Amino acid sequence: MFVNIRNRLTCIQWIAVGFLLIILCGTCLLMLPVSSRDAGGTDLLSALFTATSATCVTGLAVVDTYQHWTLFGQLIILLMIQVGGLGFVTIGVTILLMMGKRVGLADRGLLRDSVNTLELGGIVRLAKLIVKGTLLTEGTGAVLLSLRFVPEFGLAEGVYYGIFHSISAFCNAGFDLMGRFEAYSSLVRYADDWLVNLTCMSLILIGGLGFVVWRDLYTHRLRVKRYTLHTKMVLTALVILVAVPALLFWVLERDGVLAGLSGSGQFLGSLFAAVTPRTAGFNTTDVAGMGDAGKLLTLILMLIGGNPGSTAGGVKTTTVMVLLFYVVSMIQHRDGVNIYGRRLEDGMIEKAAIVFTLTLTLAVTASFLICAVDGLPLTDVLLETFSAVDTVGMTTGITRQTGTCSRIILILLMYCGRIGSLSFALAFTDKKQRSGLRQPMERINIG
Repeated sequence: MFVNIRNRLTCIQWIAVGFLLIILCGTCLLMLPVSSRDAGGTDLLSALFTATSATCVTGLAVVDTYQHWTLFGQLIILLMIQVGGLGFVTIGVTILLMMGKRVGLADRGLLRDSVNTLELGGIVRLAKLIVKGTLLTEGTGAVLLSLRFVPEFGLAEGVYYGIFHSISAFCNAGFDLMGRFEAYSSLVRYADDWLVNLTCMSLILIGGLGFVVWRDLYTHRLRVKRYTLHTKMVLTALVILVAVPALLFWVLERDGVLAGLSGSGQFLGSLFAAVTPRTAGFNTTDVAGMGDAGKLLTLILMLIGGNPGSTAGGVKTTTVMVLLFYVVSMIQHRDGVNIYGRRLEDGMIEKAAIVFTLTLTLAVTASFLICAVDGLPLTDVLLETFSAVDTVGMTTGITRQTGTCSRIILILLMYCGRIGSLSFALAFTDKKQRSGLRQPMERINIG
C-alpha cells in the first residue's frame, strides 16, 4: 500500500507531505506538558503555530521561546529548525549514506527537487557537501557566539546559547532565547556588539546563498569566469542587496530607531537591517518603531528573500533579477533576455513571473482577510503577511494580537512559503495530459 501511494505522488507532493508530517509531529511534541513552563501545557493552535514557524524556518511566535518553552521544548524547536532548514530529504539521504545504503533514482530525483537544482548528476555529492558545510559553518558560528555568551551566562548555558543562535541564524529561522531579559526582544541587546552582529550576519548570508552556489564556489574557488550564470547572478544580487539597503536604512532611520546608538552601532544596525529581512527574522532595532519608508524597504527585501535552494525564503533573488532584465529587454526591443553573455530560456521567464505573482497574490489576499477579521493597521498587517509567506519572521508585534482565524491564515502562509508558492500550487493539482487542441487566438489591449 505504501509503495502504491509513493508511486502515485510526485516529488513536489512528497516534499509537501513530508513537511506537513514534520509539523504535525512537532505540534504533538510541543503540546506535551514537559515542553512548556506553563503547568497547563500549550494549546493546539499555539503549538501548531510554533511548529510551523520552526519547520518553515520563519521565526514568527505567539509565545516567547525562552519564557514559555522548557529546555525540552526548545530542543524540539531547534530540531525542527535544523530539519526544516536543510530539508528532510537531505537529512534522510545522509542517514542512508551513513548506513551504507544505496540511494536509488527516485530518492535522487526527490533530493534534486528538494535542493532546487536542475541536474541529477552529482546530487549525492552535493548532499554530502551540504551536510559537511552546514556542520562546519554552524560549528564555527557556535564557537564565535559562545565567546560572547559564555562570560555572560556561564559555560554550559553560554555554549547552548551559542549553538541555538548559530543554527537559528544559519537556517534563517530567527528564533532566539533573549526572552530571559525581555520577551520578544530578539538581539536588540547586542545592537552595538560587533562579534554577535558580524557572526549572525555571516551565518544568515552563508545559509541564504544556496547549496548549488556552495558547490560552484567549492569547485571553482576564485575562478570567477568558471562560475555558472546562476552563481554570478546570486553573488551580484548579494552585493547590491546588502550595500544599497544598508545605506538607505541609515538615511531613513538615523534620526529614528538608530538615533540612540553610537556611530558603530548605527553602522551595524543599518547593515543588520539590510541583511536580516532576507530572510532571517532577527532584529537589533525596534521594527515597530521604524518609519513607513523603513517598513516599506523591509517589506521589499522580505519579498525578494534569499536564493534558490537555500535555507532562506522569499520569491528569491534570481526571480526578481530575471523579471527586471526582462522588462529592460522589452523596453529596449531586444530579442530575449541576455545576462552575462547568456540567453535565458523563455520558460525561466514564465516561471519567474508565476512565482512572483502567486507570492504577491497570497500576501495581499491574506492581508485583506486579516484586516477584515481583526481590524489591525494595514502597514503592520502587510509586514506580517509578507514576513510569513516569505518565511522571514520579522514583526511589529501584532502576531500575539491576531485571533484564531488570522493565525490559521499565517500558518498556511508559512507552510506555502517554505515549499514555494509555485510548488504549493502544483502539489495540489494533478498532471493532465494535453489534448493537443488549442483555442483560436485573438488579441487584446495591454497597458
